[in-house]
Amino acid sequence: MHKRYMDAMTLMDKYGKPDIFLTMTCNPKWIEITNELKAHEDVQNRPDLVTRVFRSKFEQLKKEVIKKKCFGPVQAYTYVIEFQKRGLPHVYLLLIMKRGHKLVTPNDFDQFISIEIPEEIKNPHLYAAVLKHMMHGPCGKLNAGNVCMKNGKCKNHYPKKFTQATTVATDGYLVYRRRNDGKQVRVRQQILDDRWVILYSPYLLAMLDCHSSPKANFLVVIKAVKYLYKYIYKGHDKIVFRIIAQRNNETVDEIMQFQTARWVTPPEAMW
Repeated sequence: MHKRYMDAMTLMDKYGKPDIFLTMTCNPKWIEITNELKAHEDVQNRPDLVTRVFRSKFEQLKKEVIKKKCFGPVQAYTYVIEFQKRGLPHVYLLLIMKRGHKLVTPNDFDQFISIEIPEEIKNPHLYAAVLKHMMHGPCGKLNAGNVCMKNGKCKNHYPKKFTQATTVATDGYLVYRRRNDGKQVRVRQQILDDRWVILYSPYLLAMLDCHSSPKANFLVVIKAVKYLYKYIYKGHDKIVFRIIAQRNNETVDEIMQFQTARWVTPPEAMW
């Protein structure tokens, strides 16, 4: 893992900082999966099907981004496939654009990335996809028990603040345009607005029908660049477990029984 990280840092050393950090997560309700399930089968019963369909979707993503240049000509890229604890695969993809095509101003990012609820009448397919895949929570006062809550606050800092234009924060990350246009939607029994939208590419979201989020990186701090590369090469999921003796009169040696191991789900084994 360390060698792969150093290889990725070499790409940045030669071609410059990464411009886009894109993530894509498997959607277990893809029609290519559900149409192949038998009457008695659930998605978790078919790790082979989940893995094959995800791989085909990822190949489609690479084709759109690298060959068809939906964000512009790509000079170099690197990616990592990871598997969540419940088994669904997802990918982290870093893109370095060619010189002369790098995203250098906030207006450049606004051409490819949106963080607002689309118009339902103009684009019902995209509207449905945003509500299904790209709405956070609700959390905070609306749902204090959500998984993102930590010490009484959302660890992802939702709901966000309204912003009229995309700007660069002091830490080198972008604060994306999130205008207060009055649009509201009902998601998971709550009324939400643009402050709860996760940033997305309208083109890729409508095509892939899954959670996909391209973060543009207007990075001026080397620590932030290093974080991106170390994040995608952070290593495999781990699990810690302990074997307990069944005999009550047996001496328990917790040190000898303690085990640490790699967590491998069926879809990862199939991959």
